[in-house]
Amino acid sequence: MDIDQFKTQHAPTETDETFELENTYTLDVAVDGSAMAKAGAMIAYTGDLSFTGQATPEGGITGFLKEAATGEGTPIMNVEGAGHLYLADHEKKVQIIHLGADDALTVNGEDILAFESQVAYEIDRIDSLAGAFAGGFTNVYLQGPGHVALTTHGDPLVIEPPVSTDPSATVAWNRTSPNIEVNNNLSDMIGQESGERFQMDFEGREGFVVVQPYEEL
Repeated sequence: MDIDQFKTQHAPTETDETFELENTYTLDVAVDGSAMAKAGAMIAYTGDLSFTGQATPEGGITGFLKEAATGEGTPIMNVEGAGHLYLADHEKKVQIIHLGADDALTVNGEDILAFESQVAYEIDRIDSLAGAFAGGFTNVYLQGPGHVALTTHGDPLVIEPPVSTDPSATVAWNRTSPNIEVNNNLSDMIGQESGERFQMDFEGREGFVVVQPYEEL
């Protein structure tokens, strides 16, 4: 193709949607006021936007997603202004979900990409996984209404409980909560630092669990 064809084929799509996929790996957020995004995920923006890191309160309310290894934190940033924000995260696939007013979703902190500012969120961690992941397993509880963007390595699999999952491959869950189980039979074979030693058991007959074909942590 010539240069004009290349430009036309890969130009951003004009849309009125707040969250829109430009391609499998890139999210276009039409910011008109404010939005929340994972820091470090911005690859470009147009218009007049400003970026501010959120505070880091102790206890798990709004703030930074703790970086397990360094403690430096992977912050959620508040994006304000008017323009288009383009986000991507290590060539992971972007999944857009719209939460209704009565909908909630808990997401692995590594897999959050963005969400609308009206979505309430709370950051927490599962300390019982500290043996597998230094600092525990950080997750973000999101309450609608509003759009949420997640990222997955490859295509996700959505399973209804009861189901047991590898924490490293678990992306999100809805209307169910995990119990952490330890498989002592694997501890000597693969070592205590491996997530394979642990599993997340989701019970009940409501909701769903999202897993990916990749061990994230």
